[in-house]
Amino acid sequence: MNSTDSTDTPLLISDEDGIRTMTLNRPAARNAVNLALATAIDAAVTELDERDDLVVGIIAANGPTFSAGMDLKAFLRGERPVTPGRGFAGLVEAPPRTPLIAAVDGPAVAGGFEIVLACDLIVAAENAFFALPEVKRGLVAAGGGLLRLPGRLPYHLAMELALTGKQISAADAANLGLINQVVEPGTALQAAKALAAEIAVCGPLAVATTKQILQDSPSWTAEEAFSRQSDLCDPVRSSVDAVEGARAFTEKRSPVWTGR
Repeated sequence: MNSTDSTDTPLLISDEDGIRTMTLNRPAARNAVNLALATAIDAAVTELDERDDLVVGIIAANGPTFSAGMDLKAFLRGERPVTPGRGFAGLVEAPPRTPLIAAVDGPAVAGGFEIVLACDLIVAAENAFFALPEVKRGLVAAGGGLLRLPGRLPYHLAMELALTGKQISAADAANLGLINQVVEPGTALQAAKALAAEIAVCGPLAVATTKQILQDSPSWTAEEAFSRQSDLCDPVRSSVDAVEGARAFTEKRSPVWTGR
């Protein structure tokens, strides 16, 4: 599935070399999320998980703002930008099994920051900043920001950002380990694609399972950790791709993955 560059299309989609790039395309509205955009993201990440030829996804944005969060004009009209099962932006409550990289050029605030936090890797331009200003509007950051931020930043700093709505710069976020790379303005997508390419050459089953273990294991007890890990790893170890990976290594060639 590939979308053309049109402002009538809220989400642009491009698939290449195992990478799906999903570009928020409401620049006139600062890429605020309405129901149409949320529905498009839901469909795009659902298909991302279903496709054997796609190993990693990128979420980027057109225009000078990554996303201003929920479309408040649509909210006042009674619209809620949520989808069944995935929640706000068709993403935050149930991100895909496939790893996601956020390519952030410009501000990512409110629900925009929560979209970023739902991703597994974050590349941000020097001019990017992040904030959860919901409390300033009499709202609560209920799109995953309050749930995810304490696990990514020191507790007291997460509390300060959430209670005051203060901004954090890309540079400060990188120093705190919140994001992976800080790059020059206008190059976040290019850098995210380079990072995605490093993932895309790996086995898709192994990549998805590795993400799942890293994501789920903090809630496992020490007694169950290895058995639960084995339950996830054993199907990968017995897969066609595992045989192909070993054979390609011995034959000194690049593997041809099938996702099986």
